[in-house]
Amino acid sequence: MTRASLDKQPHEVAAMFDDVAARYDLTNDVLSLGQARLWRKEVQRAVAARPAERVLDLAAGTGTSSLPFARTGAYVVPCDFSVGMLKEGKRRHSWLPFTAGDGTRLPFADGVFDAVTISFGLRNIQDTDAALAELYRVTKPGGRVVICEFSEPTWAPFRTVYTEYLMRALPPVARAVSSNPDAYVYLAESIRTWPNQPELAARMQGVGWDRVAWRNLTGGVVALHRGTKPAE
Repeated sequence: MTRASLDKQPHEVAAMFDDVAARYDLTNDVLSLGQARLWRKEVQRAVAARPAERVLDLAAGTGTSSLPFARTGAYVVPCDFSVGMLKEGKRRHSWLPFTAGDGTRLPFADGVFDAVTISFGLRNIQDTDAALAELYRVTKPGGRVVICEFSEPTWAPFRTVYTEYLMRALPPVARAVSSNPDAYVYLAESIRTWPNQPELAARMQGVGWDRVAWRNLTGGVVALHRGTKPAE
């Protein structure tokens, strides 16, 4: 079984997600205590996809996060660099146009998407700024980005409890439900070292995103960051 290190070598991260593809969605539901589904609904509302719009769902995994956009009548492209995730997604949702792609070198032309989104995947990309810049590049002028990612709980006592859960409770729970529990130790460590809400907002602004704002979900366990590409 593969466990990526915190320097996030792309081949290690891809192989790790290949290992957990079959039970990834179930494991996430269990480890998040059912909150993962609620977070996906908030992403759907924030993206607000409309019929005939083009939506890029980066780090889409098996495509679970892409389905709500497809149901609106938008043309959604689920993109991921884990071949195992893509194969599992294609097995489940054969009609979706699953596409292999590295978040730092996306296989799309400039300015082709009305909206781009990534949920719980940005922190697994080795170069965060390069990924933010690539999302910006493939977005149309006037288009929008929605990033859903683990963040920093806003209430200090809860933040302490949450950190203890990540490093003590999460690994044994993962052993019970995941095909590769060591992968979830890496995921817990990556959450602890991830930038907080203002820091991520500043990095978005640094590559050109405008009107950047965020909204905390579940007390800041997750934050929903939004931005707009300036119209020409």
